Amino acid sequence: MSAQAPSAVILIRAERFHPNPATAADNAFQSDIPSGQSDRATATRALAEMDALADALRAAGVTVHVFADEDHTRPDSVFPNNWLSTHAGGYVAVYPMYASNRRHERRADVLEMLKSDYRVQSIVDYSGLEPDGIFLEGTGAMVLDHVSRVAYTARSHRADIAVLERFCTDFAYEPMAFDAVDSDGVPVYHTNVVACIGTDVAMIALEMIPDEERREQVRERLSVNGRTVVELTEEQVREFAGNAVELCGRTPEGRRYIMAMSARARRSLRPDQVAAIEESCEIVSVDIPTIELAGGSVRCMIAGVHLDRRPVADAEPTAAAEAIDENPGTIDGQDLVDTE
Repeated sequence: MSAQAPSAVILIRAERFHPNPATAADNAFQSDIPSGQSDRATATRALAEMDALADALRAAGVTVHVFADEDHTRPDSVFPNNWLSTHAGGYVAVYPMYASNRRHERRADVLEMLKSDYRVQSIVDYSGLEPDGIFLEGTGAMVLDHVSRVAYTARSHRADIAVLERFCTDFAYEPMAFDAVDSDGVPVYHTNVVACIGTDVAMIALEMIPDEERREQVRERLSVNGRTVVELTEEQVREFAGNAVELCGRTPEGRRYIMAMSARARRSLRPDQVAAIEESCEIVSVDIPTIELAGGSVRCMIAGVHLDRRPVADAEPTAAAEAIDENPGTIDGQDLVDTE
């Protein structure tokens, strides 16, 4: 298993998908449903896009755990990376969410599947910070370098620096916070729309970091171990080029790195940028225009599993995957650590 690129992922098949009105105010990437398109048509198109992503990842040799969600009150549940992350050594983090209607996206059945199928030592739950107005929306708010142990974080009200530092202490990362804004001076709502870190390549819109000294510090930290840094433009970021994720697939010849992104993101890249990425990764792209109306793309849809598999004989059968959550918003594992 690669430290940076997980070989298994979690996807949520949100059957009632639609862009979330509660997140539109600070998500400049969010768009309205096309005029005249019904909610049912939107949901149907989104389901087809989710299934296409799952199929493309499986075809690339990635293990895909799919959980169904029929709850119409969870419009953004297709983006599980905001409430969940997993880490080598058997650690899981659960995060505090900014929008109140996103907080019941957290699912006990997902955690139970992880504990059943993978080696989980402890779950650290930061969601108790929500009543205090303190938020850190997972690997949306942070882009993690699992190799050098750095948590790159664009400051926003979805990424509180105090809880970032607490996370970094608990999980042994170095915090690297910075401001990132668009050409209108609007802060970027999530770090993972401007940056993607792979094993040997990183994509980042350094031009959106206004502090020149901090910009160079980020560049140097990303490249210190020989990683190639592909600089994105703000225009490419608006096409979701930064919202990609490196995964570890498998072919008959062995393991390989893939870079998963949307077809829209892939089309925005210049030939030289594609060549730099393909030095270490095969690009796997899927067209997801309906999902992208919600202001997130392929990276947001994927919660990577950085955990060791249990041996098949040890794993208990679970009905969680492909099932509907019957107890939304309840996180009740006995080994959960509350950090309120």
